[in-house]
Amino acid sequence: MFTTDVRFEGWTTETWQRFLHLWKPRASPDLEPTRPRGGVFAIHEAGRLRKLLHTRTGRLDLKATAWPVPLADLCEQHHASWALAGHAGALEDIMERFGARAKRSDDLVAQALTLVQIAREMMLEGAIEVWPARLRGIPPPTEAMVRRAINGLCTDGKCIGLGLFKDGELWTAFVARRRGPGFDVIAGPDELRHHMGLLSGDWRRDYRHLVRAVEDAYAPLSFGCFGEVDTFRALQVDARPGAWGRAVAVRDIVLSPVPTPVGLALGVDGARYAFENLKRVTGRIGPLARLDPLLASMRARLGSAAGEKDVSNVLGFDPMAALRQLLRR
Repeated sequence: MFTTDVRFEGWTTETWQRFLHLWKPRASPDLEPTRPRGGVFAIHEAGRLRKLLHTRTGRLDLKATAWPVPLADLCEQHHASWALAGHAGALEDIMERFGARAKRSDDLVAQALTLVQIAREMMLEGAIEVWPARLRGIPPPTEAMVRRAINGLCTDGKCIGLGLFKDGELWTAFVARRRGPGFDVIAGPDELRHHMGLLSGDWRRDYRHLVRAVEDAYAPLSFGCFGEVDTFRALQVDARPGAWGRAVAVRDIVLSPVPTPVGLALGVDGARYAFENLKRVTGRIGPLARLDPLLASMRARLGSAAGEKDVSNVLGFDPMAALRQLLRR
């Protein structure tokens, strides 16, 4: 995914922490004050615990913990939000398998996918167990899927950008420039702010200054996403049909430019939302209920027509559904 001479620039400690905060799992507001925090690592051998560590409180008392127990019960006992258990020597086994499969020509994408495949194998073997299984049912991506997704979002010589605003100011930004098979620049907002000039306080106008700054400093945009940080975070976990389509339509989120796979996904999502609403209306009105089979057929044809270029079809799974699973506590 990255070139050998990738460059990170334009980041401060604050802006980097803000960017990472966007992808931090979150609980609903009513659960946030009391939710479990941190995770538990359990190393076991021959049916006995060897080590037990909480990421927030440190080592835990082995004698006070029954074993074996379901990891959900282990989390409840130690007030943790996740748990990972493995046989003694599991980490060394992962490294040995990785060393046996890695090739000198493998880039970061190939290496990361090899590690994912090894971890999945060991989970199926029972050597490693994780709770909660957030991505259960989502197939691991192949290298070809990742390459197609990158090519669909960002062509060679261009870049992708994310710009989020708060209280009339640029809160954080992310720019990745494509060079050949990977990205050679990962840039933050620190340098871009100096090139944006005076802001009006209305992000729907100011995002254009950010686009100009990105293209002057790095490369033309292949895909850009802009909005307010609170709106973006809410959409990340919004599972309602058409949520992103509505946000783009009313300019709560601005996508500019929009690659074909993203545009098709938004169009299909918006059409599904319209069909769902129309189906509710026809279901309430007796004579119109006869239209339900026709609506179902139209929805199926719509999905198949857009399938070849839709992001979900390229990856083999719905990336937004996977993101929601990862971000929701």
